[in-house]
Parts: sequence; structure tokens; C-alpha cells
Amino acid sequence: MTWLLGYVDPLDPHFVAAVLTITFNPLFWNVVARWEQKTRQLSRAFGSPYLACYALGGAILLLNILRSHCFTEAMLSQPRMDGLDNPTAYRLGLALLGAGGVLVLSSFLALGFTGTFLGDYFGILKEARVTTFPFNILDNPMYWGSTANYLGWAIMHASPAGLLLTAVVALAYVVAILYEEPFTAAIYQQKSSQLHKRS
Repeated sequence: MTWLLGYVDPLDPHFVAAVLTITFNPLFWNVVARWEQKTRQLSRAFGSPYLACYALGGAILLLNILRSHCFTEAMLSQPRMDGLDNPTAYRLGLALLGAGGVLVLSSFLALGFTGTFLGDYFGILKEARVTTFPFNILDNPMYWGSTANYLGWAIMHASPAGLLLTAVVALAYVVAILYEEPFTAAIYQQKSSQLHKRS
């Protein structure tokens, strides 16, 4: 990883903006979702947990567009790496982008909008935890698909800055998973226990 630093100016404003958006996004959605789960303030403000979840989902989508823009601008403002600037690396990047896209899209289709955008914090639960593809081959496939997208994009641009930022994306997702996973497991365990008591 240290060899990448020879190609990257970490004080470049575009790079700093990318790091800030990468780290801010999961912090934002987790803080807002936990606040909603504890207070139901968003549901009350929007008059419905569904409308509140859609609003948060819309905000997350806009923040993710901003993150991707900042990521791309950071890559374009930094030097390219000759070793990655070849057709083979480009095809590898394209393959990663494709695989990441499949994971993200199939996760969204399996979860639906509210499942994707933290509906469980709004009290909007699926019948059971989703275990179909791609969740049957990988935990948190949307996060790892997104990481693969960024990695592929960085390789396609022969960008050491992009590779370093992809590591920041992966680290941000690992922290988010550590924060989110126990909550998700607990609420579905609680729901399962309540169903067993009724039957």
C-alpha cells in the first residue's frame, strides 16, 4: 500500500473531498437511521415510516452520486500509473465493474427500496432476513459490490489515487457493517421469537 503514496498527493483538494464524502456517507445514514429508530421523529415529520424511509433513501442516493463524482475528480487530478495503463488492466477493471454492478443490482432487487435504505430502522421489516442471491454467496453484497465498482473504476483509470480511495471505501464499509450487523441480527431474532410465541 505504501508504494501507492508515491503517486498520490493526499492534500489535493479533490482527494480530500473524496475521502470526506466516502467517510461521511455511512456515518450519515447510520446516525440518522439510529436516531429514527430511537425517536421516530422522521416518521412523524413525514406522516409515515415509508415516506420517511423514501426520503432518507433519496438523500443517500444523492450523497452517493456526490461521492462517486468526488472519487472520479480525485482520480483525474492525480497521476496515472503506467503499470495499470494497458488493455489487460482495463478489461480487469471492466470485469470488476460488471461483477460489482451485478452484486449491487441483485441486492437491491432482493431487498427492495425500503430493505436497501434502512427500512428496518423505520420498523419496515421483511418477513424474514433475505438469504437468496446474492446474500447466499456473500454477506453484505451491496457493500462489496460497491467496493468492486470503485476498484474497477480505479483500475480502468490506471489511478493509484483511485486504488487508495477504494481502500478507504472498503474500510468505511467494514466499520458500517460492524455497526449495522448486530442491530439487523437482533431485530430479526426478536421478530422470529415473537412469531414463535404466537404459534
